[in-house]
Amino acid sequence: MIPSYRPARIALAALFCAVAVAWPADPGAEAQNGAMRVRVDTVRSVPLAQTVSVIGRLVAQRRGEVAAHVNGPIEAYLVEVGDRVEAGQTLAVLDAAILEAERDLYIARIGEARAAVAARQAELALARQEYKRMEGLRTSAAFNHARFEDARQRVAIAQAQVKQAETTVAAARADLQLAEINLQDAEVRAPYAGVVTARLSEAGSYVQTGDPLLRMIGDRDMEVEAEVPFQYLAGLAPGVRVDIELDDGTRHEARMRAMLPTENPLTRTRTVRFVPSFGPTERPLAHDQSVTLQIPIGAASEVLSVHKDAIIKQGARDMVYVVVDGAAQPRPVELGAAVGSRFEVLGGLQDGDRVVVRGNERLMPGAPVEIVGSS
Repeated sequence: MIPSYRPARIALAALFCAVAVAWPADPGAEAQNGAMRVRVDTVRSVPLAQTVSVIGRLVAQRRGEVAAHVNGPIEAYLVEVGDRVEAGQTLAVLDAAILEAERDLYIARIGEARAAVAARQAELALARQEYKRMEGLRTSAAFNHARFEDARQRVAIAQAQVKQAETTVAAARADLQLAEINLQDAEVRAPYAGVVTARLSEAGSYVQTGDPLLRMIGDRDMEVEAEVPFQYLAGLAPGVRVDIELDDGTRHEARMRAMLPTENPLTRTRTVRFVPSFGPTERPLAHDQSVTLQIPIGAASEVLSVHKDAIIKQGARDMVYVVVDGAAQPRPVELGAAVGSRFEVLGGLQDGDRVVVRGNERLMPGAPVEIVGSS
């Protein structure tokens, strides 16, 4: 007897139907009405300028040596060359035994000074008491004017001595604050986030204030520096955006920040600085890394453009699907220069046409479509 697989097939079909109902609507999937779900983009005008390639380099905005802030022997290094550190992270520790002793000394001096203030305040209270007693005898036959004036002077002297003692307390507090700052500075911290590129001393070495301990590069804060020939400077101004390409092949954008007012008489170039906006890169960024910039030759002009994801290759031809009355209509196009993520349109499309950019791989001419989003 041949076994029957019909119940298993029915269960499997039911499972597929349940998955199809629960699965989210993606561009390229078929809607319940038979239309293909697609994402579209609008054909529109964008600025385009002719460009020339110029080689530049990445420049770290923060790089240099991290120095000791106090004198003392190095107790230990807490990082190695190549380690990435965050701002405020401890890099090295100096022996703080002497600094701790100084702090304790100033704490004791504050206590001594406060005791002196209390003693002077007691003397002031006694002088005032004597002065008030003498003042009460003004109308008495026993009143002595000379002794009265002496009592007044003793009050003034006691007040001055209290002020002097209070000043001593303030000075001791300032010394203690300085000692605590020096004690904190015994931990050498990273002034910014970056990578340790060199250790300039070793544990056990005695360092003075200002002696360099490490060298760092802040690789998260980079600018692009390029020597631009004078004939290409007309298309540059602060705020102008240019395309850049790293040596790993990734493309990014940068905004011109400044042009230095000096020109190299041998190469007839000027130094220009750009602020990059980096996306994902294949390799970590590095100081002096090579960068290729597309410098505009002149002012930009408006050109009709289409998104690159709308282009479908059919042999040697380029074509797109245009959404017309809810259906996808194929249309051959003539393309020009690339403009970022778009192409210049030389023919075949008009401003405002909606072209399919997601789900166009499986479309057929005249197929009904349902728009689920726009780029």
